[in-house]
Amino acid sequence: MSLTVTHPPRVAWDTALALVEAARADDATASWCRDWVADLLGVTQASAFLATRRRLTDAAAAASEVQVQEGLWRVRIQDALAARPDLAEPLLDRVAETRARLG
Repeated sequence: MSLTVTHPPRVAWDTALALVEAARADDATASWCRDWVADLLGVTQASAFLATRRRLTDAAAAASEVQVQEGLWRVRIQDALAARPDLAEPLLDRVAETRARLG
């Protein structure tokens, strides 16, 4: 029997990085990501994902916007995990799927 230890701050960081990268990806990947965000985190967070995508695709956005969005998503995910620790494994699964799609 193996024991897996989940570190919520690491899950939040990994998820944030994957979400921001997906927000910058092609429409199909971003749409797929938005759907899983809605499924796991709710429609409010799915709307926040779309806002992130808009900010990152805006030509006038500052170069530091990627880091800003990564930080915002880390906090959002940490808050979600604090309320629902059971989200850790599904989030890690979706992060792995997202990274596979991103290549």
